[in-house]
This record gives sequence, C-alpha cells and structure tokens, in this order.
Amino acid sequence: MSLRRRGNATMPGSNPSSKTPVDAGTPAAADKTTPLTKAKIDKRESYSPGKRYISRSRIQTVLCGLAIALVVALSQRSRSSNSLPESWALCTKGHNSAIYTVDPTNPTVECVVVHQKSIVDWGTKEYVKKTWGDRDTIGPPLLGKRDAQKTFSLGEEVVKKGLKFKYLKEGEAAFPGFADAHAHILDYGATRELNLDGSSSVEEVRERIRHYIQSKPEILNDTTVWIQTSGWDQNRFPGGNYPSAADLEADELLRGRPIVLARVDYHAYWISPRALELLGDLPDQVDGGLIVRDADGKPTGIFVDKAMDMIEKAKPERTTLEMLSHFNTTMHDALRHGLTSIHDAAAYLPSIDFFKLIADRGALPIRLNLMAHVDSDDYWGGQLERLEGYADHRLNVRSVKLFTDGALGSWGAALLEDYSDQPNNKGLMRMSDETIQEHVRRFIEDGWQVNVHCIGDRANKVVLDAFEKALANDTQKLRHRLEHAQILTQDDIKRVGRLGIIASVQPTHCTSDMSYAETRLGPERIKGAYAWQSLIRNGAYLVTGSDFPVEGINPLLGFYAAVTRLDLNGESPHGPGGWFPDERLTREQALHGMTLGAAYAGYQEDIIGSLTPGKRADLVVLDKDIMQVPPAEILNTKVKATIVDGKLFYGKL
Repeated sequence: MSLRRRGNATMPGSNPSSKTPVDAGTPAAADKTTPLTKAKIDKRESYSPGKRYISRSRIQTVLCGLAIALVVALSQRSRSSNSLPESWALCTKGHNSAIYTVDPTNPTVECVVVHQKSIVDWGTKEYVKKTWGDRDTIGPPLLGKRDAQKTFSLGEEVVKKGLKFKYLKEGEAAFPGFADAHAHILDYGATRELNLDGSSSVEEVRERIRHYIQSKPEILNDTTVWIQTSGWDQNRFPGGNYPSAADLEADELLRGRPIVLARVDYHAYWISPRALELLGDLPDQVDGGLIVRDADGKPTGIFVDKAMDMIEKAKPERTTLEMLSHFNTTMHDALRHGLTSIHDAAAYLPSIDFFKLIADRGALPIRLNLMAHVDSDDYWGGQLERLEGYADHRLNVRSVKLFTDGALGSWGAALLEDYSDQPNNKGLMRMSDETIQEHVRRFIEDGWQVNVHCIGDRANKVVLDAFEKALANDTQKLRHRLEHAQILTQDDIKRVGRLGIIASVQPTHCTSDMSYAETRLGPERIKGAYAWQSLIRNGAYLVTGSDFPVEGINPLLGFYAAVTRLDLNGESPHGPGGWFPDERLTREQALHGMTLGAAYAGYQEDIIGSLTPGKRADLVVLDKDIMQVPPAEILNTKVKATIVDGKLFYGKL
C-alpha cells in the first residue's frame, strides 16, 4: 500500500536534521515539549509579522492540547475503574483454557506472574502459589528486602508472597499482545466515517457519499470542502473496469464538489470533475505513474501511482486536530481487537512529529514502530530523527520505507513479463533502478533498517539486487524487510532467505486477491505469489500484518487467512481446502508472525513478543482458543481483555 501525504515540513519542536538516537526510558515531559506554533499546523494561513491576533493555528494548538489532555484523563479514568493490581497472576482454569507464551522453551503454561509493567515468573498453579502465595489467604504483596524463601528478585526491589490471582474461564486463551507489522494508523482513522470497503458498484459508492454529505451539515452547505476516503475496488464492479470522474457527477448532491477516492490499495485515485479542474494543466506522461485517458485523450479521472502526487499537491493537508481524531479512532479499534503494537508502514514527517507529541503527553496506549517516509527521489535520510525506545518503549523510529512499484489490483505491480490479462503492460516502477540502489546503500550506511514496498516480481528482483550489493560488506545486521514480498521468481524466493531479508506479508491480501490473481499472472507466475511456506523453507524470516485500512484491522482475520487461505465464507478458487493450500501457515507459524516475529522485525524481541519472564506484560485474552477451535470459529472469536505494560486498556478480567 502506498500512502502519500502532502508536506514534509516538520512540526515545531522537531529537529529534522538530527540523527542522534533518543535514549530509551527518557521521554520528554509534557512541560518540556515545544508547543505547536503558527503556520506549522496550517501552512495555508496568511500571517503578517507583528500583527496582533489569535491565529487559527494558535487556536488549533490550544484545542489540540486540551483534546490530548482529555484523552489522557478519560483513558486513566477508564483504566482506574477496572484496574489490575500491581502484582497479580493470570492462570488457566480446568483443562479447556490455555496460556500460549510463544517462547519455544516453554510454549504453554498454567500461570504467568505480573509485577508492575513486567512478567516476572511463570509455571504451574502449584508452583506459583507455593513461590508467591495467594493474596486471598496470605494478604497483599509488600515491597521489602530480599527473602530467598518468599520473594522473587526485581532488581533492587522484591515482592513478598501474596498475589491476586485472575483466572481464565473455560475455553478462553491468553497470548502475547498481538502486533500488526504493516499498517497505516492515521489513514485507518480517516476512512471510518466514510467507508467504501465492499462497494459492489459505482452506484453504491455514490450512495455512500450522498449519505455522508447529508450527515455533515458543514459539508452539505459548503461545496468547496474536499471529500476524501478510500476503499473502492473496480474488480468488484460489474465489468471490472475503472470508474470515471463523470460517474461522480451523476448525483446532483455530489456535483461540483472536489472528491478524491483512493482505491482500496491506495495505488490509484478516482477524482471528481471539480477536483480534476483544480489540478489545472496535466502532463502527457508521468514517470512511474499513469493518467488514464479516454479515446479522445482526455483524463478520465483515474490517476495511478506517481500520477497521484499531483492530487496530493492540490488537496488540503491534515490538521493536527484531524490527526488526533483519526489517531483516537484507530487506537480504540486496535485495542478492541487485541493489538498492542503496530508498525506504521509510511510515516511522513508531520505524522512522526504528531506521534512524538502524543508520546510526550503520555497518550500512546500501545507501541508504535514508525517507518519514516518522504516523497522524494533525492536522499532524505538527513531529515530524520532517530527514536529508539522512546517514551518507555512506546515509540520507535529506526527504519525507513521506500516504494518501488504499484499494486496487482490496479495493474501497477512491476512484472518481468507482461500481465496475462493486459498484453504490453508490465506495470510501473515508481523509482529507477539506480535511485533504488543509491537509496538502499545510503540508508544502510547511515544505520537505518530499510523496508521496501515490493509487489511484482520485477520490483522484488530490483530490490534484492540492491540489498545484495549493499550488504556485501555490511556488518550491521539491520534486519531489512521486503514489505509484501508478494510475487517472486523461484530464484528470488531462495535469495530472500540467503540474504537474511525479512518477508513482511499480509495474509488477507492473498485471500482478497485470489479471485483475480491468476488471471493477472498466469498459471506459472502464480506459483511464486503469496508463497509463504516456500519462503520459510528457503530460510526467510516471515512476519505478518494487515495493511489496514486496505484490509480489516482485526488481526484474527489475518490469522484465519494465513492458516486456511479461504475467504470469510470458507471458499476459494480451489475449493474449501484453500487456495494453493501447500503455502498455508501452521497456526504456530501464524501466531509467531503476529507476536515474536513482528517484535523481532521491530528490534523489540527482548522486550515484547512472548510471555517470557523479564519482558513487558503485554497480553491479550480471547474468548476462544484459536490454536484449537475449528477454523471457522476463529472468525467468531472475541477479545476479552487487552493489557499493555500490565495495565488493562480494554475489556476486563
């Protein structure tokens, strides 16, 4: 997925030229944060030096600060009303509940012991009660001097016997907190009010937009407001053809409004005639992109890949208050679905500054790994500030995101040979081979983990060539990643493992694409597509994510797709056994990919990813055991509780 956001200017208080890591455990205090100031929030505002007035940006700064404070207060109030004790144990009950640690030395346990933010012990109920005691019979825990008979060492402090025991109900299961290794945080929140996912026709898209406009008086009464969202997929429309700008004029309420609709994979924009008019004169061709034109050479309103940049320059940027609203929406849904860690796969500089501001205010409920991105063919590493373990390991910026090609659904994935269903089209490379090699080399030299969007077999080959050349004499072991690793030649499947590159895949992409993927690629090329077990057999380290909002935010959708390769109705082009079933993941592999595997890909395997004593207490409790229930039951599984750093952020125990 490619997400573009205008403006690479940073928010006040950031240092875009700094490359010095911020030490772990030293988050900036709220009163030390440089306040957001004029024109950094809204650069379109006019400003006259010396003029005495309260600017729109100043008002937004104050409102944003108040909103963040309210978010923190409400979050703390919610947690305090259903809080967990400082020291407690989570244990199974009977034989039909389970705790999965994702630690190969002790895969399942009866109990885990939590003190403050950390897991400090594990074992059988008998062992834990004997070692720690039961609060109900012995009394509350006390901090004191070390006692070899009754305590467990916690650095300079120790906890005496007397834990509060929490028990899983019959059929429930606990896991390390789930991670999404590839997602887009702010974009997910931005699409929730007007969601085009699943639209089966142009008429349905128009109807959804109409209802949205009617529900928003500020938009209904102002035709200059840009309407923006995503989710349409022409493959779901009758005939499977691209829609046009004229289609958005068929409804009188939509007529004359600037409308920008991103395709479900964010690799094409469908825009209205008014938006097209605001673009002005258009070039005949765009390197790495496509302006779709009709038989008379006129733009139809579809802009693919790099051609989308023209629209990015025309439409308004997000304000900080909008980012806060989108952030809160995503965090709510993430915690509701058991996510305790997210890797944002295209964090633009204003977004990074925003996330840092939220971290400084203590308002990050989960852990974020940001892949920094700037839309430029020139090297931009000097604009980045490295953050490692920032805000008590809630925020990291130590990787960059590059984009090489488009997506399969929009015929933009770069292929070595023509598309089977579009002769004379090999897709689009958004960067030249030389630029890719130069960027990969320089980012690696500067110590950045390099994560590259690669869909087509040509894109994957070019990037692997760049990695192979850059890594020839490199000793940093920076865990570079192919984001998607979707279509590869058999030789390149072997090369991923040989070079030690992480394959970051999205299982629901497979099940979303399987209805047309073989039509696009043909019977031979398809054998190297979504080839997860082939990658693993050849030594690749595989992690999983969703790419939300392209796919659903619920990580269990990806788990189900990974282990079944079926759609939500239990069907596939190859029948109920799954689409190319030999490439299915085992449940253990799928769980690893969304826990310890994702932690490793984010350099956090020593902190999170498994329920190992010494790691942070990030857990999720489900009402069903996804490692044991029939596959269809995975989709009906609900999150009972989401815990981060030993604190309950969703549900109850």
